[in-house]
Amino acid sequence: MSTATMERLRKELTDALTPARDLAAKAEAEGRDLTAEERATIEAAIQAATGIKARIDQAKADAELTRQLGDLSDGIGLLPDGAKGAPAVGSDGSALWTPRRGETIGEAFAKSDQLRALLKQYPNGRIPERAVVNSAPFCAKTLITGSSDTSAGALIQNDFRGLLVGLEAVQRPLTIRSLVTNGTTDSDTVEYVRVTSTTNNAAPVAESTTTADPETMNAANGVKPESALTLQRVTETVRTIAHWLPATTRALSDAGQVRTLIDAFLRYGLEEELEDQMINGSGSGENFSGIANTSGVQVQAFDSDVLTTTRKARTLVRTVGRSTPTAYVMHPADWEAIDLMQDNEARYYFGGPARLGQPTLWGLPVVESEAVPQGTAYVADWRKAVLWDRQQATISVSNSHANFFVRNMVAILAEMRAAFGVLQPSAFVEISLTEE
Repeated sequence: MSTATMERLRKELTDALTPARDLAAKAEAEGRDLTAEERATIEAAIQAATGIKARIDQAKADAELTRQLGDLSDGIGLLPDGAKGAPAVGSDGSALWTPRRGETIGEAFAKSDQLRALLKQYPNGRIPERAVVNSAPFCAKTLITGSSDTSAGALIQNDFRGLLVGLEAVQRPLTIRSLVTNGTTDSDTVEYVRVTSTTNNAAPVAESTTTADPETMNAANGVKPESALTLQRVTETVRTIAHWLPATTRALSDAGQVRTLIDAFLRYGLEEELEDQMINGSGSGENFSGIANTSGVQVQAFDSDVLTTTRKARTLVRTVGRSTPTAYVMHPADWEAIDLMQDNEARYYFGGPARLGQPTLWGLPVVESEAVPQGTAYVADWRKAVLWDRQQATISVSNSHANFFVRNMVAILAEMRAAFGVLQPSAFVEISLTEE
């Protein structure tokens, strides 16, 4: 197909799509949906443009076949002899050279009459230093340029290193999810039983010696003591956590790593917000009921110093919560302050910079999380909090958002659904690390 025909088709494509894009842009600017008439106009334009685009693609395919036929013909000797590297004459009368297949311009010039004529001007064919060199023009049929993508520039590859360290450079480590109990649900709500208090009156009981009802109801008369267990039925709603990014279809098709980068970023964003909700969710609206806002969680006030305070909090989990603590969770800045504590001889309490491995405090692992506000820490039996997955993180791509379809754009959406609950609030202790 001729260049003129190709240009005509491209103009037809532009003429078909421009009014449709203008209608979509107008509706978006006015903050309204498309009217039925506008929608019909756009659909008709897209249908017409699809046909034109198919003709353009066919023309390109025909041109490629023609080029390949020429290459193959040259390789097996089907082209005329005069077309195989034979010198011709340019418009200025100079030699016009077409390199043979596999021959570079440099190799062609090294064999040219112009170079041989130039070397004859000097003794032994060697050009002396500082000589002013002039030769007859050496012309090739095609100018090789470094900037053109259709010339030597096509051989130049950018030294692109991508994102060498990955998204980890701008993402915080996520850890709290691995501490709690992980479950699943197939419903939009989760109903569970929360233990709010316990009273253990278990005691040795003597054998009864009479069938008569004793006047004094105690263990000495064979009466078993009564204990108490207070339960609360709690219903948690499955919440949706989501966010999205816009992208052009060209960006996604031309750079596969862009899609990978976007997917990783979007998935990470869900997990970061999930961790924040597990600690700080207010319980109102679409927020989780986080540990910080769950009624019944114990509180340990600052007492003397940070080490004393954190140790007493651990005891609260054991004695009041009747649970076995599994970890401390605190802000990295707070753990740094503890980690750098020294005795009166400037010796680090916690081993200093030479210490390796999992950090511990009072025999428990220390988990650093930016979800915990600075100045506050938690110690708990973290197994008594449960995260129910309703829908694990998914990535969806669609062009149905706004007028993205006619703009060759897509929305990449990341979404997850989950519920969170604390089975026994007394097994959790909120610690104040600063003196008020």
